[in-house]
Amino acid sequence: MTRDSNGNALQDGDNVMVIRDLKVKGGTDLKRGKVFKGIRLSEDAEDAVEVREGRGTLVLKTMYLKKV
Repeated sequence: MTRDSNGNALQDGDNVMVIRDLKVKGGTDLKRGKVFKGIRLSEDAEDAVEVREGRGTLVLKTMYLKKV
């Protein structure tokens, strides 16, 4: 089961918020408080989710996210 930084269970389609500033290679940094809607659980890693940012997809570790 995939859980956020507070221990809440995450599912496909949930909304999450970034809890700290994150540097993104080759892109714009993510600021604390940024909300992503309609996440997808990553098939590659258990503690990661895929989020849509602009035209691409980012894979973020759940330790930096909280469920909204």
